Amino acid sequence: MGVDITVLVVDWAYVMGLAAEDRLRVVQESAYADDDPDGGGDVVDGWVWPAAGSERTWLGRYEFPGTLGSYKPHFWAAEGWEKVRGAAGGAVRAALDEFLEGLIWWGPRADVDAEQVDPDLFPSLEGLWRSGPLIVRGPATVARLRRSWHEAAPGLEGLRASYGELAVREPGQWVAGFEEFAELVRGWAEVVDEAERRGWGVIALPI
Repeated sequence: MGVDITVLVVDWAYVMGLAAEDRLRVVQESAYADDDPDGGGDVVDGWVWPAAGSERTWLGRYEFPGTLGSYKPHFWAAEGWEKVRGAAGGAVRAALDEFLEGLIWWGPRADVDAEQVDPDLFPSLEGLWRSGPLIVRGPATVARLRRSWHEAAPGLEGLRASYGELAVREPGQWVAGFEEFAELVRGWAEVVDEAERRGWGVIALPI
C-alpha cells in the first residue's frame, strides 16, 4: 500500500451536474489547486477549505494527522480491526464492521473484498491518475455510515485492552497502538460527520 490518498467531502449535486465523462477529471484536478493553504486557503482542525470566492467551494479536503497523506495508516488500522473485532461486543462489532467496511476495511469474508465505491458518479475509472484505494460514497451511504459510527463510538474505548493484546505491531506498521488506531478511526468519523452535516458525499482518491 505504498500510495498516497486524498480524502474529500464534495457537493454531490454539483459533481453529478457535471458531464459524466468530465467528473473524475474535475474532481482530481480540483483536489489540489492554487487556492490551497499556500495560496490563501484556510486550514482548520485538519480541514483544507478553498479561499473565499474560489470556484472550488463545492469541496473540502481532510488531512489525517500524522499520516503525511499515506494510505498505509488506513491499511494498518483495518488490519488492527481485523485482529480485535472478535473480542468486541456484538453491538460494537456490528457497528464498527459497517463503518469501517464502508471506508477502509475489506470486510469479514476473506474471499470477497468489500465494495467501497457507490455506482453512478463515475461511469469509468480509466482516468484515474494512479491506481490504488478508491472510496466514493454518496449522501445516502454517508448518512448510514454516520449512524453506524454513532452506534459504535461509545464502545471504542472498550477495545483498548484487546487491541494491546491482539494487535501486535508488525515490521513497517504505521498504526502502532490503540491511540493511533482510535485517532484514525475518529478522523474518518470527522469526515463522515462533516459530509453528512452538509448533505454531501465522500471521495478518497489515490494520488
